[in-house]
Amino acid sequence: MPALRVAVVGGHGKTGRAVCDALGAVDVGALPLGRADWPDLAAAAAGCEAAYVIAPNLHPDEPAYVGEVLTALIEAGIRRVVYHSVASPYAPSMPHHLGKAASEDLVRRSDLDWTILQPGAYLQNLDLTAAIDLPYSPDRPFGFLDLTDLGRAAAVVLTQPGHVGATYELASRVATVRELATGAGVEVRHVPDPKTHPGLSAMFEYYDDHGLLVGTRTLAALLG
Repeated sequence: MPALRVAVVGGHGKTGRAVCDALGAVDVGALPLGRADWPDLAAAAAGCEAAYVIAPNLHPDEPAYVGEVLTALIEAGIRRVVYHSVASPYAPSMPHHLGKAASEDLVRRSDLDWTILQPGAYLQNLDLTAAIDLPYSPDRPFGFLDLTDLGRAAAVVLTQPGHVGATYELASRVATVRELATGAGVEVRHVPDPKTHPGLSAMFEYYDDHGLLVGTRTLAALLG
């Protein structure tokens, strides 16, 4: 039986699955928790020693969500928490990033043993098997993070000493989307914003102006 059991709040999405898979690979018990567990999250997480917290994408009030989760974890007797934030959380023109910045503050003031991970854009968000229609400039630099690397980093900070009180920006490689597309032999086209969500439109506008640059040395050090 695994010596450590981790509740992964938001564990049924692609991020949660990557974390659960990486924990399983190092013989840590992962308990994925989703919306069905919310009626009594504290009871669902009971028996876990630690938690990894992922909020739903573009949540309209992430600080309220994270605050409720932290309350439930404390009620469940959990003392160790890792919060899944975002690279450059304090970016005033991206409201969902600001929600994560406020949530980070809640985590830091929770009196729990916390670590915060700030991932760059996922490589897996780009389909490099066909032409890419991109609603922002393909020539801005990004720190891209592979989901497998994210999972491995989460497993490290949850199972090894020395990471309590740390905040880590994570990226596997730095590139532009055009460089990735060229390497894969596919075309990339800069297209208008489809305006499907105001938060996404704000993000695309920021990306168009600045990209989202994240260094790779922190992840390399974590993974050895």
